[in-house]
Amino acid sequence: MQNNGFAKMRDRIYGIIEVAQEHDRASMIYDACMMIVIFASLVPLAFKETNTVFGIIDSVSAVVFIADYLLRYLTADKKLGKGCISFLVYPFTPMAIIDLAAIVPSFTGLFPGLRLVKLFRLFRTFRVFRSFKMFRYAKSIQIIMDVIREQRAPLLAVCSLATGYVLISALVIFNVEPDTFNNFFEAVYWATVSLTTMGYGDIYPVTTVGRIVTMVSSFVGIAIVALPSGIITAGYMDRLNNKRDGE
Repeated sequence: MQNNGFAKMRDRIYGIIEVAQEHDRASMIYDACMMIVIFASLVPLAFKETNTVFGIIDSVSAVVFIADYLLRYLTADKKLGKGCISFLVYPFTPMAIIDLAAIVPSFTGLFPGLRLVKLFRLFRTFRVFRSFKMFRYAKSIQIIMDVIREQRAPLLAVCSLATGYVLISALVIFNVEPDTFNNFFEAVYWATVSLTTMGYGDIYPVTTVGRIVTMVSSFVGIAIVALPSGIITAGYMDRLNNKRDGE
């Protein structure tokens, strides 16, 4: 009986901590509370100075994130479906690593003795990982992630095309304008910026041939950048249409 009770409790915990179903009020409340905690934990990163309020926010959010991590570890077998091996595999899954990266920085606040200057600055930067925890609780983001997984083959093809074009453009411009680019990395940086049509203007060609290469790169970049956007948008709309048809 005790084992059955514990199993049911784990089933309920798993149902609550996973993305909420429309009929599960407790899970919806849990998701909403976690989103609030995640947003609150990111507020101190918008300020250079620290104060008591920020310290309290960080400590409370750390406790909440640790509890969430432990609950997810407790139900890892239900998430991964690999039996006891799930408890060994779960800490190395992408979302578990993000969860851990969101927790570790807070130990500098919970244990002041760990506040080595360089480590503290590094851990403070790691707090940005908390924003990735929102992927778990937002249904729209979940749909996009599912679409990316389903369309990974065409997306990888586009990424390969973009990478190849960046390297070829970098080689061309590096040889066309050797005086403008000190090394090949600068040429790759320029090619990436040109491909995405950002155009920061910190590195730019000065010869006629170099400018022609830039124009061609920008036009091709528009087409390449538009491809993954179209693939994800089409997949997202298909998911929404299928969901409406199912209702």
